[in-house]
Amino acid sequence: MSELQAINVAVIGANGYTGSELLRLLFGHSAVRVVSITSRQHEGQKLSAAFPNCFLSSDLVFEALDVPVISKKAQTVFLCLPHHESMEVAAAFLAQGVSVIDLSADFRLQDVSVYEKWYGAHTQKGLLKEAVYGLPELHRSQIVGKKLIASPGCYPTSINLALAPALKNKLIELTGLICDSKSGISGAGRGAKAANLYAEFANDFKAYGVVGHRHTPEIEQELSLLAGETVVVKFTPHLLPISRGILSTVYAKVKSGVSLDTIQNAYEAFYQNESFVSVLPSGGLPQIKAVVGTNQCHIGLAFDERTQLLVIISVIDNLTKGASGQAVQCFNIAHGFSETMGLTSIALFP
Repeated sequence: MSELQAINVAVIGANGYTGSELLRLLFGHSAVRVVSITSRQHEGQKLSAAFPNCFLSSDLVFEALDVPVISKKAQTVFLCLPHHESMEVAAAFLAQGVSVIDLSADFRLQDVSVYEKWYGAHTQKGLLKEAVYGLPELHRSQIVGKKLIASPGCYPTSINLALAPALKNKLIELTGLICDSKSGISGAGRGAKAANLYAEFANDFKAYGVVGHRHTPEIEQELSLLAGETVVVKFTPHLLPISRGILSTVYAKVKSGVSLDTIQNAYEAFYQNESFVSVLPSGGLPQIKAVVGTNQCHIGLAFDERTQLLVIISVIDNLTKGASGQAVQCFNIAHGFSETMGLTSIALFP
């Protein structure tokens, strides 16, 4: 498809952080026309009333979620809805011939029994086989032309990109994998919660979901596909007193005879043609500030000879590469656009 052919898109549930991040990116995309935004909370209000940063970009008004009405003007919809609600809306739009990029977890897990163990009942089981997991660096060819794309979670993105080259090249043992991740407060959403008040989270640092975080099966699904056998990880998320960004530190036992140079070379080769993943030079360690507001993932490697542990550190912006930016990246691939369209901004600094 020519990049001159603009695609009409709608953002469903545009009042949250992922919705607003999507709009920020889509307004800068030369092949996109945003024709509809929905929100129960802000229905009838101008976009700029909810998001002052959009004041000069759009005169859109939030509308009700009316699938037949929106389907007449949008060719693709981005769903920024809660789990369970999203699957029903996705099915309705697909039935109208509209492509769907879903930012919830409803279509990320291939095994419905795994989904129902972690999230509850799935009412659209038949659509699971039609969905593709939208992590382009691992599933690019499957995304092309797809009508239903499940945009990955933020923690799984940071962890799966960190481990992919090591698993694909069989450089590490599959047992004892530890994934320690820290996220900014925007990962908790925009809803009013006491724990998210500035006085509650500022000047603090804490773990949460230490056992049974819902992103665990998503991480294990993709790592198992890479390894060609079942992979089990220990995943622990933490909350940082910053607005946005994720730093994941992954610990893995290196196989006998594998050197850090071998690992470094394998990572550089694996990502050498990727626009959004950068492997830092040997000895370099990534930092969140270098990726804020971008669709970038930075990866750094270290090897502890005393413990024979490989330490992999990855950083992303949880709202961009961890959510909305990755959704736009998938949109570009699905429609045959340049993968970087709308995603070329560099990080904010300081």
